[in-house]
Amino acid sequence: MRCLPRVPILHPPHPSDASSIHKPMFKSMLGCCKVYISESRNKTALESIEKAASLFPKAPIINKFEDVDYNRVGYTLVSEFEESEPSLSSSSSSCQLTCAVLAMVKAAFDAIDFGLHSGTHPRLGVVDHICFHPLAGASLDQAATAARALATKTGSTLQVPTFLYGAAHEEGRTLDSIRRTLGYFKPNANQNRWIGGPTSHTLPLNPNSGPAQVTLAKGVLIIGATNWVDNYNVPLLSSDISAVRRIAKLVSGRGGGLPSVQAMALAHGEGVIEVACNLLDPNKVGGERVQNKVECLAKEEGISVGKGYFTDFSQEEIIQKYLELFKERN
Repeated sequence: MRCLPRVPILHPPHPSDASSIHKPMFKSMLGCCKVYISESRNKTALESIEKAASLFPKAPIINKFEDVDYNRVGYTLVSEFEESEPSLSSSSSSCQLTCAVLAMVKAAFDAIDFGLHSGTHPRLGVVDHICFHPLAGASLDQAATAARALATKTGSTLQVPTFLYGAAHEEGRTLDSIRRTLGYFKPNANQNRWIGGPTSHTLPLNPNSGPAQVTLAKGVLIIGATNWVDNYNVPLLSSDISAVRRIAKLVSGRGGGLPSVQAMALAHGEGVIEVACNLLDPNKVGGERVQNKVECLAKEEGISVGKGYFTDFSQEEIIQKYLELFKERN
């Protein structure tokens, strides 16, 4: 089926099983890209997306995280960054990452109709969110350059409204501010569910690239560049969405809780609601601190709490697995 050898897709261990991995010495600069696609149940679509990425073997998929309840999948790709500005028409290693992601976006649009999508995770498009992160000596400017190059292509070639955030945006606009303006945090169906795409063709915010009107089958795309972000989700054994929303608010920095933490309550299967968190500065506030905070707040509400989990490897583990992968190939 594949033109090139299949890239092994690795899954993060449970936090309790993860060993401490030291950051390896690496002469080249590495870039990481996380791609979040609004689909996890259509295996044919996911195979098509992964096949598109495999045509760029210097930017392998290091991790794939699927969530059936959220109907969402996250891919983590890694490649080398070069000092020169990436060009999506070149074959250099610095282009491999942006080219691989562009191919995945194209395949996703071909295989998924956003208007038919449903799940318990909010989203704004078929490809809901893409973020570049610098690794192993690379700079945030390099990640931002890659993000802008990709956004130019998705807007002009794929004709999808594309918004930039973080270091990729000239004013440093934040991801959550874009999402808030576009209605990302407002459920559009009963029981805290989201269905389909935008209800209007007209956008309340002008995109940085692409048309000013949205196609309901594609939605919109947000691309950014930031330093490393961890995603940590804590399951609560409850069906009381209001109570868990109160907890999520008190966990988040916005609600006066933990600094550099963003949190929201999301239904996740029968009788489970998760406090889903973005850890914007995991070196200062990590998963353990979030876990303790959620448990403390949930105790006051009389709600039982399960063990939280990361949706990806740590950045040190990702670098290590990238090096191991290419050591095996060579």
